[in-house]
Amino acid sequence: MASNGGLSTGADLHAQDVTRRNVSKDGVQVAQDSSYYEIDLKKLQRPQSQSSLLSYLDEYEIVLAPIIFTFLAFFTRMYKIGQSDIVTWDEAHFGKFGSHYLKREFYFDVHPPLGKMLVGLSGLLAGYNGSFEFKSGEKYPDEVNYTFMRIFNATFGALCVPVAYMTARQLNFRRPTVWLVTMMVLFENSYATISRFILLDSMLLFFTFTTVLCWATFHQLRDESFSLEWWVSLVLTGISIGCVCSVKWVGLFCTALVGIYTVEDLWNKFGDLKMPKVPEDLAAALRLWTLLTVGRNQIDYASHVVARVFGLIGVPLLVYMFSFYMHFLILENTGPGDAQMSSLFQANLNGTEVGRDSPLEIAYGSRATLKNMGYGGGLLHSHVQTFPEGSKQQQVTCYHHKDSNNEWFFYPNRSEPAYDPEGEIKYVADKAVIRMIHAQTGRNLHSHQVSAPVTKSDYEVSCYGNVTIGDDKDHWTVEVVRDVASSDRSKIRTLTTAFRLRHTSLGCYLRAGNVNLPQWGFKQIEVTCAKQNNPKDVFTHWNVEHHVNERLPPGDPGSYKSPFFRDFIHLNVAMMTSNNALVPDPDKQDDLASQFWQWPILKVGLRMCSWDDHIIKYFLLGNPAVYWGSTAALGVFVALVTWYLIRWQRGYTELKAWEIDHIHYSGLYPVIGWLLHFFPFIAMARVTYVHHYYPALYFAILTFGFLADHFTRPLSRTAQWGVYSVLYLIVTGLFVLFSPISFGMKGPASQWNHLKWFETWKMTD
Repeated sequence: MASNGGLSTGADLHAQDVTRRNVSKDGVQVAQDSSYYEIDLKKLQRPQSQSSLLSYLDEYEIVLAPIIFTFLAFFTRMYKIGQSDIVTWDEAHFGKFGSHYLKREFYFDVHPPLGKMLVGLSGLLAGYNGSFEFKSGEKYPDEVNYTFMRIFNATFGALCVPVAYMTARQLNFRRPTVWLVTMMVLFENSYATISRFILLDSMLLFFTFTTVLCWATFHQLRDESFSLEWWVSLVLTGISIGCVCSVKWVGLFCTALVGIYTVEDLWNKFGDLKMPKVPEDLAAALRLWTLLTVGRNQIDYASHVVARVFGLIGVPLLVYMFSFYMHFLILENTGPGDAQMSSLFQANLNGTEVGRDSPLEIAYGSRATLKNMGYGGGLLHSHVQTFPEGSKQQQVTCYHHKDSNNEWFFYPNRSEPAYDPEGEIKYVADKAVIRMIHAQTGRNLHSHQVSAPVTKSDYEVSCYGNVTIGDDKDHWTVEVVRDVASSDRSKIRTLTTAFRLRHTSLGCYLRAGNVNLPQWGFKQIEVTCAKQNNPKDVFTHWNVEHHVNERLPPGDPGSYKSPFFRDFIHLNVAMMTSNNALVPDPDKQDDLASQFWQWPILKVGLRMCSWDDHIIKYFLLGNPAVYWGSTAALGVFVALVTWYLIRWQRGYTELKAWEIDHIHYSGLYPVIGWLLHFFPFIAMARVTYVHHYYPALYFAILTFGFLADHFTRPLSRTAQWGVYSVLYLIVTGLFVLFSPISFGMKGPASQWNHLKWFETWKMTD
């Protein structure tokens, strides 16, 4: 890690701590502002009467302070962590996902796997076997060491505190500000509360914090390009980005922050005609990249670009993909999430019924399930419910769960002889014109010139008639796209053949995109007949997943493997599709949900469990001083920058170069980080909760720290410590006051009426 300056002690020099030296690569000091970077040794000399203990503490503050803060962090995150012995809030989800890893059962969730694998690891270390169902509000059995699992998760939350300390130092904040930022993270009630349970948020926050720390360290080393420390900070930034994105996709907002910085940094280097040279061996290795360029400077710039592509794109992608590789490797058994994956993937899971004993070739009379091969595709499905509009015929949808309503018979078209179960076996081939008959209701897969219920540009697909009643609009032509096992298209095969179904009369194609039907369609995927002929549209591709025909011999579908990269892409698109479907249900009231505008002003909290008197209750609410102070800081920063811009336009130059740099990187970038983490939730249609604001809150805290550092700098040392002491007391005092909502409220909720400052803080009623 880069040193924060010529003085590691953080000594204060007339309200300006010496946090770093501006030293060029050749070791010559750059005198941008001697009053900031140079040290008056006389002013740093202590009176002989001063205690040697204080001198020792001052010198080793960089070691002692993080240790003390870390100890307090573990206390605030783990005090009474095991007293509530019931499954609390989203422990019902993430504890269950951890169980799937221990049982090695494949499951599906909208979040990437790293955080949930870590939950599984905590269960493994706790001796848990994965048998508990984690039903919300249910008491933990004796054999589940839930306390250890919570401690494992809380460790990530506790480690956020020393990371915040180191980040504040790397942002060149003075010592009192470093302590203030650290204490705002340490004594933030919402951070302390959410870190105490088996959830993903503590891991998400930890990797968000480490990403910001590594980025700040990398920035500090910008004048030491291609040094060992520079490479380490670059790669660690990439690893942190990969980890935060592998826990939740919210990490992409942190990635965007680093991306914006990288673009700016490369743009500045593009105009730097005195760019430092890179090592000769690296330059030689990159000459192939710069074959068409002329001059040493172009090679240097290309080296910077390639290094950042490697460290900030390649490394995160490798980390992200590796988490999915481990996900697939561990979850080798069939489980509740199979249907989200391709049929070929499912066929290779232990214990699966997909393709098991299924005949290889499809013949007329075969009963089969058809899987849509689009990313996140489901199984072709129908049920007795009808469309409330349009044709009002029987609904046809795509469904991700295994169900007898997913079964269809392959039958000849009406111009051919009727299917004879005792006659000659006839196979379904490419270009064959067939009928698909729903096994449970006996109705034909049908389409007509009626607009689909949601995608109005396509035709509606329904079930109509029966084996004897129908018309030519029940006919579909098979068009084989590919077969991973054979080039022979005379037969379509289970699992391996991808085919399209073209409506013989209308010329449209059976399609199941990622559009969900309204509640009357049970939010299942809309199936349409697409008018546009696009052979590359994978949502018009289908395969036979399971197949029953007693007249045919069983095949061996497990001999064909599904490529990792295809499974990786498929699962990620399925996650994205399901995440977008998490929209508020207008027919239901979610008392836990909240709106984005309520978060920065601490308008609401969240009950994490039942509010019965005998239950230990937790209320997810932030420290008012931290929330309101950090939110106000965002507005004050905008006003500050506006003020300086107006002054600059009028010709005032009161800001020195180092001050502009400090405002830019230590003030502006935290604000950009807050914007990136907050504003997407304004546009999101999905249901949102208060914990979605927690990554953004960290950037608001850093902004508050910058402003405190900026405005107190001109004050005397005594005045500075007076201001900071008041801030320390307010932050700490309010944490202690509201600590019961974090450590657990025992007994009747009415005894906490003094904490209900607003009607919307529903911790008592």
